[in-house]
Amino acid sequence: MKTRELELYLHIPFCKRKCSYCDFCSFQAGDDEISSYIRKLRQEILHWGRLLKRPSVSTVFIGGGTPSLIPGAQIESLMNTVRDSFSCAENMECTIEANPGTVTREKLSAYQNCGINRISFGLQSAREEELKILGRIHTFEDFVSGFYMARDCGFQNINVDLMNAVPLQTMETMEQTLLRTAELEPEHLSVYSLIIEEGTPFYDMKGLDDLLPTEDEDAAMYERTEKILHTLGYERYELSNYARPGYECRHNCGYWTGKPYLGFGLAASSYFRGKRFTNPADMEKYLSITDFSGIFEKETELTKKEEMEEYMFLGLRMTKGISKTEFSKRFGTGILDVYREPIQELSGKGLLEQDAERIWIPQQALFLSNQVMMEFLL
Repeated sequence: MKTRELELYLHIPFCKRKCSYCDFCSFQAGDDEISSYIRKLRQEILHWGRLLKRPSVSTVFIGGGTPSLIPGAQIESLMNTVRDSFSCAENMECTIEANPGTVTREKLSAYQNCGINRISFGLQSAREEELKILGRIHTFEDFVSGFYMARDCGFQNINVDLMNAVPLQTMETMEQTLLRTAELEPEHLSVYSLIIEEGTPFYDMKGLDDLLPTEDEDAAMYERTEKILHTLGYERYELSNYARPGYECRHNCGYWTGKPYLGFGLAASSYFRGKRFTNPADMEKYLSITDFSGIFEKETELTKKEEMEEYMFLGLRMTKGISKTEFSKRFGTGILDVYREPIQELSGKGLLEQDAERIWIPQQALFLSNQVMMEFLL
């Protein structure tokens, strides 16, 4: 079977300390365990490269955890294995996530040497009291130092992750974080609202609700974020993502438009040939794998109906919305033949707009996007 161009995700689950809001697969580990994991991760990459006979790859994303925690040489070894196993596009976008408290010139130079051309700093806030309650290990000064260091090492595509509606935050402190960060002129900003997930320290923290902004305040911050960043030359292209022209994250756009991807490493998820599957989340189990065929803890073959739902649910996250032509090509039927009723109803409420080619959520309704997207579950 012919394989379409792929995206790759590599999961590095190691952290210096787990943040209070984090429900990702991440934890502390010693040098020996990290080395064993990197060896196993390289074996998994090699397995898929052989199985698929070196398919073309358009983007690579190294996430975590904190990938910048481990030595630069180990990141280089992973990227060398990717290039040995897959046909990497000449203009491949390759991103690594970094914690401001863990980057060094040696690591940044190693990233450059192995073809990583985009770095994503997890700042979250420029306010020390907000960083402390979030459980972050860095200061704003650490971030500024790491940012300039990345520029000096040649990075011309930098993202910064920020978080709204965090404990102790006000509209004033949110604006301060936004302006102090934008002053450095990163090419991309991701600004997400905090969600309290079960199983995190925040979920069990007594009195936390009294420290959080209200839903109305969260909505106001969301709207204010867009206005400030638009004034500064950033355009929102997805619900929570802003970029200067030409610097949209190609890897994430692939997720939102239904592009196939393979996830390597602990608890990593994949979407490939109409199936979703997930790797083991237990380290001991992952390290004991001798054959990567059929290792998945969850494997689901999507029905045509489920693929349509995902296409709508994910595509409407993007401000340009859904292509009617692409929907027809992908599913062999017109979008109005399937979704005429919800499209007409939502359009009548001002929650959707459309023209001859596209359907999208208008700017003023983006904060209600979850409500809109739920209407497309068949």
